Formats: sequence, C-alpha cells, structure tokens
Amino acid sequence: MSDVDQELTAMVHGGMTFAAELEVEILSGTKSTVVGRAPWSADRTTAGGAMHGGCLMALADTVGALCAVLNLPEGALTSTIESKTNFFRPFLEGDATITASLVHAGRRTIVVQTDITNADGKLVTRTSQTQAVLE
Repeated sequence: MSDVDQELTAMVHGGMTFAAELEVEILSGTKSTVVGRAPWSADRTTAGGAMHGGCLMALADTVGALCAVLNLPEGALTSTIESKTNFFRPFLEGDATITASLVHAGRRTIVVQTDITNADGKLVTRTSQTQAVLE
C-alpha cells in the first residue's frame, strides 16, 4: 500500500506539469498543511552534488501552491506573487520532505510557509510565499 495521495498528486501533476518532472508526490493535504515528497536527482544538482537552489524553490512553490489552492474560494485561481527562501544546508541524497503550512488565508492573498527537510529530518530550506487570490 502506497503512502501517496494519488488524487492530490494527480491534481498537482495535471495543473503544474513541471511538478511531474520534479517527481513531486503528495502524501497528505488539508487546508492547514500539505506534505509532499521528492527525490534527490543527479540531473538537478549544482556544485558538490547538492540539489540546485532553483529546484528546491520549485519544490516549495509547488507544495505551497497546493496549500493555497485548498484554501481558495470556489471558482478562484491562484498565482505566486512573492516568494523568499532561506537555505540552511545542502540537499545531497535521498528524499526531501516538503511541508507547507497555512499562515494566512484572506480575501485577496494567501500566505504559506514551506519547509524542506532531508531524510534525517534536518531543515534544508524555509520558504515564505504569498499567493494572489484570482477570482
């Protein structure tokens, strides 16, 4: 039995095809928290075999956007309007766990904080993003 939420993963891959390229899988998703997973891959690295920072930001944006989507009013869309990432250590192997937590859900914006941890549970990045609510 898989720990992957197939329905949410299919939704993410269908709406953000780049997420499929990054091999993002959604493990669980509620309005308050979305948890995803993605593997380290040699074709996504920079110096020293660390996953490229842009790739890490894309992972955070993907899972954070799903958290925002789960908080949208019916019929609305969303788009990232601001994103800031802090990098704490390199991601060198294994699977990354990507956890997005809702900070604020308003009428015009949604704010999400997304942490990426390595297989040892150590914090790799923390991203804060603001999503526009587009009606």
